[in-house]
Amino acid sequence: MITLYAFGPRFGLPDSSPFVTKAEVLLKMSGLPYRVDTTGFRKAPKGKLPYIENDGLLVADSTFIRLHLQRHHEIDFDAGLTPSERATAWAFEKMCEDHLYFALVHARWMIDENFDIGPRHFFDTAPAPLRPLICALVRREVRRNLKGHGIGRHTEDEICQLAVRDLGAIADFLGDKPYLMGPRPCGADATIFAFVAAALAPCFKTPIRTAAELQENLVAYRDRMMQQYYPALAAGTAKAA
Repeated sequence: MITLYAFGPRFGLPDSSPFVTKAEVLLKMSGLPYRVDTTGFRKAPKGKLPYIENDGLLVADSTFIRLHLQRHHEIDFDAGLTPSERATAWAFEKMCEDHLYFALVHARWMIDENFDIGPRHFFDTAPAPLRPLICALVRREVRRNLKGHGIGRHTEDEICQLAVRDLGAIADFLGDKPYLMGPRPCGADATIFAFVAAALAPCFKTPIRTAAELQENLVAYRDRMMQQYYPALAAGTAKAA
C-alpha cells in the first residue's frame, strides 16, 4: 500500500498544503489503495511535504508523485486529451503552483490577522517560551523566500491584483464546463481544485478570497470536486455553513 505523508486537514481544507491535497486527489483518481501519515515531515527527502512511499521507494514532490504513478502504475491522468489540451492543462497547473501559490503564502503568512488564526498554530506544540522566537524566525524565512521568488517585492495590493488575475484566468477558461478540460476530471484538476479551495478558505480574510467568491463557477467547481473526492469534509462544511 502507498503511504502519503501529509500535514493533515486544517482551515476547512483537506490539507493545509495545496500540494498535499493535489497528491491525495491524484491518488484518489488512480484508484490505488493508500494511507495517510502525518508524522513524516522530519524525514521528508526534500524537506517538504508531500512525499510518498511505494514499494520501498520514496518519491518527493507532488509533480514527481504524479509522474511515478503514471510510470510505475501505468496510469494516464489525461486520457482522451489531445497534445494541445495536455499542454494547456500543464500551463494552468504551473500558473497555480509557481505564481498563485506564492500570493496565497503571502496572504497567510505576511498579513498579521491571517497569520494569527492560521500558520501561527503550526507551532502550538513548541515549548511556550520558545514559540514567539520560532514563529518570528520561520516567518522571516518565509518573507525572504517570497522576496527571492519576486512576488514579495510587490505591495500587498499588487500581489492581490496578480492573484485575482490568476483566478480570473481559471474561471474564464473553466466557463460552464464541470472540470478544467471538459466533462471528466484530468490530472490538472487535482492541482486546480487544491488551489481554488485554498483561495476560498473562509478563515483567511483577503481580497483574493473575495475575488474567488465572486466567481460563481469557481465556487461550484470547488464544491463539485470536494463532494466527489472528500464527501465527508464537504458534508461537514455544508453543515457548518
